[in-house]
Amino acid sequence: MVETNDTEKDKTFYEFQAEVSRVMDIVINSLYTDREIFVRELISNAADALEKMRHVSLTEHGSAVEDVPLEVRIELNEKDKSFTITDTGIGMIRDELVTDLGRIAFSGSREFLEKMADQLSKDVHLIGQFGVGFYSVFMVARQVTVRTKSYLAMSSGYEWTSSGASGFHIREMEGLPRGTSITLELRDDAAEFAQKNTIQQIIRKYSNFVSFPIRLDGEKVNTIQAIWARTKQEISPEEYTEFYKYIAGAVDGPLDTLHFSTDAPLSLQALLFIPRDNFERFGFGKTEPGVDLHCRKILIEKGAQDLLPPWLRFVKGVVDSEDLPLNISRETMQDTALIRKINRALTSRFLKFLEDKSASDRTGYEAFWKTFGSFIKEGIISDYDHRTKLAGLLRYETSTTESGTLSSLDEYIARMKPDQKEIYFMTGPDRRTLEASPYLEVFKERSIEVLLCFDAADDFVMTHLENFSEKKLVSVESARLDLPKTDGTDRAETDDDALSSKEQKSLTDWIRKVLKDKVAEVRVSHRLVGSPVLLVTPDARMTGSMQRLLEVMNKDVPTLSKLTLEYNPSHHLIRRLEAVRGQDARFAETIVEQLLDQAAFSAGYSVQSRAMIDRMSIIMERALDRSESGPDPV
Repeated sequence: MVETNDTEKDKTFYEFQAEVSRVMDIVINSLYTDREIFVRELISNAADALEKMRHVSLTEHGSAVEDVPLEVRIELNEKDKSFTITDTGIGMIRDELVTDLGRIAFSGSREFLEKMADQLSKDVHLIGQFGVGFYSVFMVARQVTVRTKSYLAMSSGYEWTSSGASGFHIREMEGLPRGTSITLELRDDAAEFAQKNTIQQIIRKYSNFVSFPIRLDGEKVNTIQAIWARTKQEISPEEYTEFYKYIAGAVDGPLDTLHFSTDAPLSLQALLFIPRDNFERFGFGKTEPGVDLHCRKILIEKGAQDLLPPWLRFVKGVVDSEDLPLNISRETMQDTALIRKINRALTSRFLKFLEDKSASDRTGYEAFWKTFGSFIKEGIISDYDHRTKLAGLLRYETSTTESGTLSSLDEYIARMKPDQKEIYFMTGPDRRTLEASPYLEVFKERSIEVLLCFDAADDFVMTHLENFSEKKLVSVESARLDLPKTDGTDRAETDDDALSSKEQKSLTDWIRKVLKDKVAEVRVSHRLVGSPVLLVTPDARMTGSMQRLLEVMNKDVPTLSKLTLEYNPSHHLIRRLEAVRGQDARFAETIVEQLLDQAAFSAGYSVQSRAMIDRMSIIMERALDRSESGPDPV
């Protein structure tokens, strides 16, 4: 930097190094994606100066400090196309003007350019090293004038001017008050930044929570307090509600509120809200993230994408940290490892909040579950790191509880039979359908509790979860059930009405021949009580309802050829089938094919409805013909 003295104007000129034109080109054309950011940068710098002044007044100088209100003032002049921002903060001395506002040149333009070139390949912390936040003003200004006076006793006032091209002038100026005033002579293509409505919107977008008053043409515009920076004891329920309405654009209060701060390992202040409604279930599309990221009460990113996992996107609120290392534009987080730490800290704290809620306020938690339970399930499917904790938040009706009564998995386990090794579940559209299912028969007979799942996603939830508290989650449709022991007897062998062992073997072999490769296996059932047949899957990860969902998604699904058909040797229809097949084999084959489709339909698998209807007509015609000649002997 070259320093020269202009005696006529009593100014000292500081000439930028040769590379500075390249630096300014980067700052003006590449550093920021939106020119309005300069307003946020200037207000942030002003707020920092005011905060320092407040600290000084309380510690170093006490009552000796000039009693001037700590505030930010912005004056606009549309006619002259000028923008002026003034703070009553700590101010600057001459050396600070040179080393701070001229920091790009002072620190070395070449070093700055080298780090900028390296930005694409790795993270570098440039904010605070080069002071480029201030230089964002040259995106909109042809000339910048800074007038400042330090709070220090006997200090002089100074004026700093620059067009951002070759360098800057500094001269001494008398009569300035404490603080800093920055005036921008706006370029013709930036005239909108001299309009009150434009600046007002920008302030409310980025700087509405600054602790100090911001007055725009004499009117205070930041009217909302950053209540997340206060303690919970200082905030009334009404204040939480009003703040939530403001940030969420809601007309009513939140369902619940989580307000906390941490010092280690991260310094965070967080105010999170659970809304009352889940708009995704109303068909409004996927909810966008609703937690805003702030640094010292200045908005960094609205609806920050990575602060919380996607399955917590319904949460609204604010997260603030004074320790965020930002990239040179403050527009994106630079330290992705830090963001991951923030994500983990927020997620863990929110899950702990839900766990405590479920234990202390059952009614309140169930209200949350009924509205946002789908997001918890999404987390189990997609987030391995939090799967175990999320599983404890699941709630389901069960086969032994009243309709509408919800149970956790822990509560289910507490009620399990002593020798029960598995958690059983079944999925379907509603309780009435599931209670009529043949898959539930053996569980009813043995008084074994089953989780009733009414959401299509529940199959995927159970598949991804697999185990809970060392108990395997098993679908009632599974071919491999490890049911608690009974008295050691077998229904198929002890039922007087059942086919004999010889008849069972003969019928099983015959049904295999009839169905050929339509199913993988045919066997006698030890689970059926009142139904003739059902299909079970050897793949514990696939159920009928899951197949329906995959079909809708056009995914490959297993065919009936991979399933096992079980029949009830005690059922009247099966006993009649054994009798009829020796008299009318073709008709008996029709009955078997119909039973297969009936089992498939009951389990939720796809069937050829036309063939099923045609066979039903044949069966009904035969039934009517037989009724005219009297009943057949059993």
